[in-house]
Amino acid sequence: MSTPAADPTAPRPEASRPSRARSRVTDLSPADQERRRRLNVMKAVATGALVFMAVLFVVAYLLQDRHPWLGYVRAMAEAGMVGALADWFAVTALFRRPMGLPIPHTAIIPNRKDAIGSSLSEFVATNFLSEDVVRAKLADFSVARRAGAFLSRRETAERVTAEMASAVRGLTTVLRDDQVAQLFESIALRKIADTKVGPPLGRIAGEVFARGDHHALVDFVVDRLHAWIRDNYTTVSRVVSERSPSWSPRFLDSMVSDRLYREVEAFALAVKTDPQHQMRLALDTFLAEFAQDLQDDPATIERAENIKDRILSNEQVRSLAASAWSSVKSALIEAAEDPDSTLRRSVTTSLQEFGVRLTEDAELGAKVDAWVADAAGYLARHHARGITGIIDETISRWDGQATSRKIELQVGRDLQFIRINGTVVGALAGLAIYTFAQLVLS
Repeated sequence: MSTPAADPTAPRPEASRPSRARSRVTDLSPADQERRRRLNVMKAVATGALVFMAVLFVVAYLLQDRHPWLGYVRAMAEAGMVGALADWFAVTALFRRPMGLPIPHTAIIPNRKDAIGSSLSEFVATNFLSEDVVRAKLADFSVARRAGAFLSRRETAERVTAEMASAVRGLTTVLRDDQVAQLFESIALRKIADTKVGPPLGRIAGEVFARGDHHALVDFVVDRLHAWIRDNYTTVSRVVSERSPSWSPRFLDSMVSDRLYREVEAFALAVKTDPQHQMRLALDTFLAEFAQDLQDDPATIERAENIKDRILSNEQVRSLAASAWSSVKSALIEAAEDPDSTLRRSVTTSLQEFGVRLTEDAELGAKVDAWVADAAGYLARHHARGITGIIDETISRWDGQATSRKIELQVGRDLQFIRINGTVVGALAGLAIYTFAQLVLS
């Protein structure tokens, strides 16, 4: 035995017993209070028209035997009452049950608000967020031209920069330092670990050595070495004395150490003063070969990788990510809070220049408009219904009766004109029909 289908017009539990969890829309703003006042005025006018027709009908009905022409008035008033009552029923049935009677297909908005919300959402998605509509609107709007005109003004560029600075401050507040540092560490270490350092280091070093850029460092090292030897005669002599045999005479140790010191100093001085010294040339040759081995020799490349791995596994190196983020964060916050900082001035100038380019460079403007149109078209094509889904979700959270009252405040005044028009049109139709019957059919 099949289960009877539920009546879609039957009042839903949430409509008759609103849950406290549902959103309430009964709080009236000043604008809604004014709308309610004007609605009540129009309701009084429409009801007054119905009462007027009823009084007119009673008077005409009672006096038409003595004054036959009042038959036209009675017919007009009778039809006017019918039109007024019919339109009152139609308007009232949208928002509530007329006179509280359980008449089918009444209280339409409270009972079918979810279906109405879904239909409204579908209507908006189909007619306002379709890809063709969005692309056509953007083509007429010209995002690039308007954005360029906006950004090209100094004051607006400064305002955008200030908003970006506020966003930076908010972002640095929300982000946890340990998470950002861990992210930096994982990205940097993974990138370095996946890259063989030997070949790129060899290419860079080879170019540096070929240009002779390392000579300044060699000069510095040789100069400091010669200066140390020159100023540390006692240290050199003591080392020689300590290394000499115990049976060696003291005067002989002194002569040897003195001779050795002078030779070492002379050698260091020669290396320092002669750019073409054999020691320097040998060092250049060694460095050039080492740079080439870093690129081509598997054993050298492997040793470079081992050194890289040992460096990356060092805790001090890993802690550099945290210190780097702290430094970047402090610099960003300081620059963002200072309107005259170099960073903010640079961003403002860049935004202004970009705005000028958008307005003057037709090719760039066309590209930007095409990018925006493609992005908006993609969103409309794939996510229009999801975007308008907020209508479904919002209306589904509203209480049915409160929603009905809210909607009535928005459109109810105009609907009261339907009641007034129904009264007038009904009266005229009744008069026309009665007149036709009297003149033609009698």
